[in-house]
Amino acid sequence: MRLTLIQPAIGHRPGESYIRSWQMEPLPIATLAGLTPAHVELSFYDDRLESIPYDAPTDAVAIPVETYTARRAYQIASEYRRRGVPVILGGFHPTLVPEEAARFGEAIICGEAEAIWPEVLDDLAHGRLQSRYQGERGALANIVVDRSIFCGKRYLPIGLIETGRGCRFPCEFCAIQTFFGRSYRSRPAGDVVRELAALRAEKKLFFFVDDNFAGDMKAGRELLPELAALKTRWITQISINAAHDEAFVAGMARAGCRGVLIGFESLDADNLRAMNKRFNTMKSGYAGALANLRRHGIGVYGTFVFGYQNDTADSFDEAVDFALEQKMYLAAFNHLTPFPGTPLYTRLQAEGRLRFDAWWLDRRYRYNDLPFVPERLAPEAITAGCVAARRRFYAWPNILRRSLGNARDAFMWRNFFPINAMHRNEVALRNGYPLGDETTESPLLECA
Repeated sequence: MRLTLIQPAIGHRPGESYIRSWQMEPLPIATLAGLTPAHVELSFYDDRLESIPYDAPTDAVAIPVETYTARRAYQIASEYRRRGVPVILGGFHPTLVPEEAARFGEAIICGEAEAIWPEVLDDLAHGRLQSRYQGERGALANIVVDRSIFCGKRYLPIGLIETGRGCRFPCEFCAIQTFFGRSYRSRPAGDVVRELAALRAEKKLFFFVDDNFAGDMKAGRELLPELAALKTRWITQISINAAHDEAFVAGMARAGCRGVLIGFESLDADNLRAMNKRFNTMKSGYAGALANLRRHGIGVYGTFVFGYQNDTADSFDEAVDFALEQKMYLAAFNHLTPFPGTPLYTRLQAEGRLRFDAWWLDRRYRYNDLPFVPERLAPEAITAGCVAARRRFYAWPNILRRSLGNARDAFMWRNFFPINAMHRNEVALRNGYPLGDETTESPLLECA
């Protein structure tokens, strides 16, 4: 049996290369490859890096789908289905909107694929593919990741590893809580260490892709000494409550952590309460948490969102001022996005404030457009404010000033400039980026 795995892009503009910072290794694809028996002949194409040979022989196609890649994924699925090739869709988006995804694939997988993937392949081999499969949340032991399918592809030089899944916090806008049911599970420390040890000779920096590395701080404390023994550098994502625990922060630093992504989201306490993120205001607030990270040499990638009720024209500069004052390694300034299946989407839909029925499929929608009507600012003002904030944060004088606060680790300081330059160059490229391939004229093909 021949199976083709496809990683869809967000979209494509004619005559332009894909945005470089969006070109990380697709870990879910490698996990599917690791779950696939050796007798199945695998092919893999990354739509972000290469053309897809639709006419190459294959018995089926499997595509992981996120909301931002949904339109492009359905375009790819349509091309294969026009050729009589069955398509299997899985991932976050089909789980959030299964009825929609079922219109564009012979089968969809809702939830996590690990437990159900062998059954899907067996059904495919025997010609009895079902229209829907439900993957259950199980233990994360014995996950096999096959990265050999990445050979020869030009990804960013960062190794991606998963140490846990989920997050217990109820942030209104986050799809993680919907997909994982506000739960968190850790992988066995030994499995993580073995995977990391096998890769450290070829990677100088690793990204633990967990939704929240501090989702279970007890398990994290048990893992950190084993990571320390490997003497590797890594970055990850954490909730800010972990940064208030200086002993935990110190343990992360000793274990090789050199950077964390933290969702600050807003500097306004009322906005944080509205988004169910009151924990961001705990203890000594942002200043105390950042001081702990700085004291232990851990850089910060801060994220901010705009579109809640207390945001004004001044909110953008206030966020940039804060990020510059704290000398953040990187920062993102984005509009609030209502993902389907989230409490935010449900609320805005009930209030009649969505500008598109399904913004991720609407041909008029472009990256950085606001998909809803905010309470105080015009949608266009928020888009413009986000772009202006990025331009200011990534202006060369500000990059140079921020570099002085990120010089503790020679490796991270040396890479500070090319990474910031890449983000600076992409400020304009991201704005107005299409969802889906603009050169594809064929309509989406729905199942009968």
